[in-house]
Amino acid sequence: MSESGLKLAQEKMAAAGVDQRAIDVFSHYYRELEGGATGIIAEDSIEPLNHPPLLSDVAVDGAHAREAFAKTVIIKLNGGLGTSMGLDKAKSLLPVRDGKSFLDLIVDQVRAARTQHDVALPLIFMNSFRTREDTLAALSPYEDLAVEGIDLDFLQSQEPKLLKSDLTPVEWPADETLEWCPPGHGDLYTALQVSGVLANLLDRGYRYASVSNSDNLGAAPNAVLAGWFAASGAPYAAEICRRTAADRKGGHLAIRKADQQLILRDTAQTAPDEMDYFTDEHRHPYFHTNNLWFDLHVLSDTLKKRHSVLGLPLIRNEKTVDPSDSSSPEVYQIETAMGAAIEVFEGATAIGVGRERFLPVKTTNDLLVLRSDVYELNDDSTLSRVADPAPVVDLDSRFYKTITAFERRLPVGPPSMKAARSLVVKGDWTFEAEVTVLGDARLDDEGHPSTISAGTVLGSAT
Repeated sequence: MSESGLKLAQEKMAAAGVDQRAIDVFSHYYRELEGGATGIIAEDSIEPLNHPPLLSDVAVDGAHAREAFAKTVIIKLNGGLGTSMGLDKAKSLLPVRDGKSFLDLIVDQVRAARTQHDVALPLIFMNSFRTREDTLAALSPYEDLAVEGIDLDFLQSQEPKLLKSDLTPVEWPADETLEWCPPGHGDLYTALQVSGVLANLLDRGYRYASVSNSDNLGAAPNAVLAGWFAASGAPYAAEICRRTAADRKGGHLAIRKADQQLILRDTAQTAPDEMDYFTDEHRHPYFHTNNLWFDLHVLSDTLKKRHSVLGLPLIRNEKTVDPSDSSSPEVYQIETAMGAAIEVFEGATAIGVGRERFLPVKTTNDLLVLRSDVYELNDDSTLSRVADPAPVVDLDSRFYKTITAFERRLPVGPPSMKAARSLVVKGDWTFEAEVTVLGDARLDDEGHPSTISAGTVLGSAT
């Protein structure tokens, strides 16, 4: 491990046309990695966050809410391919409801909010080099979507994967694209600056950004939240939800003892012997939804003062260069989390929101519930849950992990789930039409492909 590894990485990034400011950010984290940084946040260095303000208690005057909303832009993180579900294109292109994709429903939500509040409400996607082309093609039919003078997307940076053995950029001639990775969604802030989008938004009078993942349809545009954030005077705010047993792996906010600053701790920043603390939903009762708000003026000023390096906590992600080949060389991917910026801005805050603001799809388990009758699609393309709580689904990953395998076994769509508490499927089961799940239901592995006949009721209401 030496300066030569960093030099090789810098040269590789420059040759690929990466902006010097992004190279500077990468160099900062490379030096941290070389110095042995792991990003671990010790349990004894933090205190739980127990009593945040709640959106349910917020009262915002309608005129003030609209005034703040008129200065707000909606940014969707859209760099993910959904590789864990076997996708090779943007996950947001996956159909969710009534033949509409995440992308379609996001567009519908923004259009509805524009009409309801009579605001411009620009919609901007942060794409990766792997998702940009497909996403813009899918958006092209929406001729009225772009706000004049504001691009529909900007591109997050790319950086080389580093060999774990010596921290030099990995070479993989079989597929040179696998030599690169995005720097995590913490790259949002630098990418906004480097792309010119941040300066353009400020020039056009926008003040606030509402940011969320494109696979979270719960994070619809919200004028009340915009009004609350503007009135708070905070430079930055995170939306958080109360944790349940199902949320034990999600990152959580905590208070750093040294300076009482709010910080974010993710799984990768927790020592293995302290995971019991991390996963204890009673000890750390709120998780980070990855919905956040920030003041564009403050962000711009902070980036200038710090020469584009916000200094977010490092996340050292250990992978193989080819994620589908466990025998390929081990690499580090240097990443940061956008939510970790909460510790950069003095006066940053958090607000507790309802579960309706958090509907992510990370697996086909989530997708089955979202496509089922547990949710109803409203006129504004938001989703309302008709079952409380939503049922817990556990599908056998051997047969349902990828979208192709999932849809082959659910050819007419999901069973009725609104009266279910849980569904566990072990083995290779295909569901025919009009299957209903009541209460708790379980299918055990038969050792061969099996079928649930049309009209079957699984489980019991008792």
